[in-house]
Amino acid sequence: MIIIIRAVYEEDIAECVNVIRESFSTVANEFGFTIENAPRFTAFATTKERLNWHLAREHRPMYAFFDKETIVGYYSLLLLENKECELNNLCVIPAYRHNRIGEKLLKDAFKIAKEFNCNKINIGIVEENKQLRKWYESFGFVHTGTKKFDFFPFTCGYMEKNL
Repeated sequence: MIIIIRAVYEEDIAECVNVIRESFSTVANEFGFTIENAPRFTAFATTKERLNWHLAREHRPMYAFFDKETIVGYYSLLLLENKECELNNLCVIPAYRHNRIGEKLLKDAFKIAKEFNCNKINIGIVEENKQLRKWYESFGFVHTGTKKFDFFPFTCGYMEKNL
């Protein structure tokens, strides 16, 4: 495996959409989310147009984990005005999980966030996903609260980490 994490370019967007959808579909399957009961969930709501908007209009830093020429992991950062950033869509396709790729992407996100002068990184998760919450806590994230939205059949959990 030739490993590289690099910035996402416009020509990578379609492949990133596929990686995000495939990765988040396992969560959807595990927790019973469908396009009918959770149309805004990442596995269903991520589109090429949306990611292009994030890249071109919002100038979100986006990074992909490559195995040779194939994208197998992804994340983006939403830079906020208060020296904070929000980590979005950190994911690894199922065939590549349990190889510390998620850890490498997360540590890269910390590094990139610091390069953008962020002193805190925030994330939203499916609160019911206790395994994911424990994983983020193992990297120093602290749970800060929850919020229930009418359009999701789950509770959103919020976590943060000081950088």
